[in-house]
Amino acid sequence: MVTHEIYIEIPPQEIATIQAIFDSYEGVGIVRTVDRKKAVIVLLVVEDSLDVARSILDSLKSEISLKEVPRPAEIGADWLLKELATDA
Repeated sequence: MVTHEIYIEIPPQEIATIQAIFDSYEGVGIVRTVDRKKAVIVLLVVEDSLDVARSILDSLKSEISLKEVPRPAEIGADWLLKELATDA
């Protein structure tokens, strides 16, 4: 199973909104915060849900200022494992 990482910069106050929206579309993607200061999040999406996730993001652009950004250079390869360890 291939997982895609879509990095998005949004206004900080919109992080919870994006999280709630993708939670409501169960199974489409998982939202994780990568950089709280810059308000960069990552949407983790499996191949089968990629088109749906992109459609949701496209529709949100009319309501929320969001911009797809490249993967931040300062995060390491195992950033998600570290993030999950802190949640546990």
